[in-house]
Amino acid sequence: MFNKTESTKGSFLEQTKAAREERAQEKKKEYATVIIQSHIRGWLVRKKIAQQILDEYDAIFTEGEIIAEPKPSLQVYQVVCKFLLIWKKSRDKDRFEKLCRYLVGTLESDSIKVSYIGVALNKEHALTWISHMKDILWKCCEYLNDLRPESAAEMRVVLLYLHTLVAFTSTNTWTVLKTKHMELLKPGLNQLCANIMGYLFTKGFYLTLKSLLQRGLSRSKIALKHVSLSALVTLAIRPLVSAGFTEKLMTMFVIHILSVPALVLHVQNLAPECIQGFVNHNILTKSLELLNTEQNIRIVFNTLEGNYALCLVGNLVHLAYIQKDDSLKEVFFPTFTFVISRMLESCQNYVVSKQSNLTYWHPVLGWFAQNMDYGLHEAMPSVKVQLYMLWSGCVVNVILGHTLSELVEIGSEGGSESYGGTAGTSSTSATTSSNLLRRALDHRTNKANAAKHHRKLGSPECTKVALLCSLYQTALGTLTQLRLDILTGLCYQDNILCNLWRFLCSLGPHCGLKAFLDLLAVNTKCSAPEFQMLILFSDCMTHYVTILDDLEMYEQQKPFRLVDYVKMSYFLNHFLYKAVLGNLLDVKSLNTNALFQSTHTLLMVLYRRDCRRSYTPDNHWLVKDLRMAAFFNDLEKGKKTTQVFLQKMPHIIPHEERVQLFRRNVGNEKMVLGLTESACISLQSTLITVHRNRIVEDGYRQLALLPPQALKGVIRVHFINEQGLDEAGIDQDGVFKEFLEETIKRVFDPSLNLFRVTSEERLYPSPTSYMQDNHLQLFEFVGRMLGKAVYELANALVVLSSTAEDGEIEVRISLANALVVLSSTAEDGEIEVRISGIVVDVPFASFFLSQVLGQQHQALYSSMDELPSLDPELYRSLTFIKHHQGDVQDLDLTFSLDEDCMGRIVTHELVPGGRAVPVNNENKINYIHLMAHFRMHTQIKDQTAAFIKGFRAIINPEWLSLFSTPELQRLVSGDNIPLDLRDLRRHTQYYGGFHDSHRVVCWLWDILDKDFNDEEKRLFLKPPLLGFAHLEPPFSIRCVEVGDDEDTGDTIGSVIRGFFTIRKKDPQNRLPTSSTCFNLLKLPNYQKKSTLRDKLRYAVSSNTGFELS
Repeated sequence: MFNKTESTKGSFLEQTKAAREERAQEKKKEYATVIIQSHIRGWLVRKKIAQQILDEYDAIFTEGEIIAEPKPSLQVYQVVCKFLLIWKKSRDKDRFEKLCRYLVGTLESDSIKVSYIGVALNKEHALTWISHMKDILWKCCEYLNDLRPESAAEMRVVLLYLHTLVAFTSTNTWTVLKTKHMELLKPGLNQLCANIMGYLFTKGFYLTLKSLLQRGLSRSKIALKHVSLSALVTLAIRPLVSAGFTEKLMTMFVIHILSVPALVLHVQNLAPECIQGFVNHNILTKSLELLNTEQNIRIVFNTLEGNYALCLVGNLVHLAYIQKDDSLKEVFFPTFTFVISRMLESCQNYVVSKQSNLTYWHPVLGWFAQNMDYGLHEAMPSVKVQLYMLWSGCVVNVILGHTLSELVEIGSEGGSESYGGTAGTSSTSATTSSNLLRRALDHRTNKANAAKHHRKLGSPECTKVALLCSLYQTALGTLTQLRLDILTGLCYQDNILCNLWRFLCSLGPHCGLKAFLDLLAVNTKCSAPEFQMLILFSDCMTHYVTILDDLEMYEQQKPFRLVDYVKMSYFLNHFLYKAVLGNLLDVKSLNTNALFQSTHTLLMVLYRRDCRRSYTPDNHWLVKDLRMAAFFNDLEKGKKTTQVFLQKMPHIIPHEERVQLFRRNVGNEKMVLGLTESACISLQSTLITVHRNRIVEDGYRQLALLPPQALKGVIRVHFINEQGLDEAGIDQDGVFKEFLEETIKRVFDPSLNLFRVTSEERLYPSPTSYMQDNHLQLFEFVGRMLGKAVYELANALVVLSSTAEDGEIEVRISLANALVVLSSTAEDGEIEVRISGIVVDVPFASFFLSQVLGQQHQALYSSMDELPSLDPELYRSLTFIKHHQGDVQDLDLTFSLDEDCMGRIVTHELVPGGRAVPVNNENKINYIHLMAHFRMHTQIKDQTAAFIKGFRAIINPEWLSLFSTPELQRLVSGDNIPLDLRDLRRHTQYYGGFHDSHRVVCWLWDILDKDFNDEEKRLFLKPPLLGFAHLEPPFSIRCVEVGDDEDTGDTIGSVIRGFFTIRKKDPQNRLPTSSTCFNLLKLPNYQKKSTLRDKLRYAVSSNTGFELS
């Protein structure tokens, strides 16, 4: 019973609980229903009210036009206030446009009731009207952010909103204020406008203007027109004016407005009257003053980063260009110089920090990792136009030109050292007085007076010039893709470069050499402005000399005289020598040191110019302080400084010492490769068989594929004569010499069409050599053969040619780069000739040798400079075009070249589509350099590359870097100087009874001196490269009584007979003979001087082939 009762109770409780929960749920549903209904009713009411507001609004405005009979502005104001409460951006776009048109239109009314300004004059609504207008104007900005100015339809709306903003941020267009009784309210209303501008600024007004400016201007086709751009500029300046140009607003203006790409350029082109606004408000000066602190520059640059910071620089430079006659003169130093320098330097550091494997190409800054947006890329040509103004003539004159002119004039008035240099003053003083004592006193007085007027590094005027130069040097380092344009701008603006040189000359003896070295000792990083000045001068001068032709440099000599180049090169040569020697420059980082690179490049440009056509005195490039014994000792120890001199400045070492070093390098390599007798008991040799009538073909077939190491070793030649018979004799190197000389003689013969000759009989590769089969392989073979000849230069002796008559063989030999014509007799015997060195008489065109040395790949190589060595007539024609005063287009030239190839005219284009590109005054410099480059490089680049490949397979390119172009020619062909008989006689040894006073010996020297002309002397003996003192073994003359086949050497009897001129046999039918391996001339004891003269002349004038027996 009790269990049933408990079960009923539990069920009742559960039912009661469920019912209670159900009632609670019903209440919640009921409450939710009420809430939903209230929201719906509220939404419906709001929608109804909103619709009523919109209907009321639409009733006032009809299709965007002001109603025919204007209603009171207060009434409209009340409607608009309600409209703004329910405003939705997308829905009410057209309604808002109507509102703006109405607002702008009311300003033209002079009625306070109609003009919307009248609401502001109502005390009840004044404060709310201000907030109301702030709201409207900011909504204009919001719409502007979404509009596309490139669209004509949307551009009309842009103009409307800009008009609204312009109209309500200034009282200038408020007609209602033009009545007399309203003028008193103007100051207060101006303050009201300032208050509105302040509000807009805090909301991001400048961001809106920046966005619209960039969308309208950063395009290939500019979207903004005169009216819109004028409005934007006006709106950009108004916050500054209203706030009194506070630092905060100026910072925002600089960051957001002045950083718009090419803003000032577009304003000048589209709305030039707005430029006056920049000028009147001193925007340039105030911007520079803001940026004249390190902190502000850092803030601005970090906000903009690289690309837009560069755009800011462009706009500042353009403003400076516009105000070059007034404001720029006041602020160019130090403010403008500091700001632009620091901005460019920051850009440079930014580029370095952003370099990575994923980089983008920037048309001004080069490669770095910040990608440009499309608009900025489109605007960059305009930014470049602005940057070009920095090195335009008028700006450079204001910044640097006037300062240098004043200092140079002051220096000249004060009696400072003439910029012509010591070379010029010494020659002048030598002619003014013949009195040695007076000249010495005058020189001492002049030196003392000059010392008084020398400027010192660190003086105010020197520091000023150095900082001004640093500006342009920083521009060169930052604007890497505009480098050539900057250099051209600086080099050809009046006399700026010349005056900078004169200023450098005023720094002390030898252009302040000691002062610069002292500064370098304490400023090892070369960061001082004075070094930037020196770097800038070196870079500009390098550019200037590179494009200077011979007429300008050697004939006109304006503005630089040859004596200036002499003094310049002296300073650079000794500055670099002492800086490296004294470890003032870190030799490990010379390749990245800007000071070394710039000064060294200029030095080498001047040196190569002198090598091509000399303008310096003898031994000018040598450094007197250099002691060769100590130098070679340091070189053996591996001292870094000596290696630097060899690699970078070999010209400071005498030529003879460099030839000895070359020979030492060859000897060391032979030792390493085991190609010397001391290194290997039995030298491995290569034997080739050559037919006399197929010398080149057989040699090429057997030697072309020979490895370079084998070719550097011993090559034995076995000749087959024209009858097909083996030639007698054993090749002890003499036969190979003959083979090599005959091969070289034939391949360089122009009739083979591998090489051509210039008008000066100089050889260069033929552009039409492709008509020969395997012509490139032949060029490589020729290069290897010539390399072999130079490789064997390390010692002394070469057989070049001979003549045979009546069993006598006359041999012409080269002694250590010297050519000697002697003879030797062979009858049933062998002539043993030992090879010691080979010199071939092959005169190359200097431009070709420059390419062999690799100079065409070096910085600032000028094809135009080398052109005279190929085609003097073409050089004169191109020089005429360069200096032509009229319109070059009248000459009907194009960027193409017509050439007659086997009766067929072939047109070569210097640039793609060049035959349709006319040559005019703007591109003529480019044309002449392209023409020279085509003739000397493009036409023969394959042939030259093949020749160089073969040559360098034998000769290490590092060894060649020791020599200049003419020195390389001397290395190949020997000295082309008159025979120095005194030097030869001084180093001649005598045997067989001969002595220096012997009658026959005296006849020999007298005949050579008085009877032989220069050509006969050259045939007798070509001077050695280093003089006869270096000939091993020494040149000797021996008295002989019998033929070479009977000669057993000197005996006591033969020496006595020779000494006393006792005849054993009549030698009148015998020729002089030679032992080529001993540099020995065997001279019969002739009884008559005429006999000696005739026999000697016959021997030297014969030039026919011979076979070694």
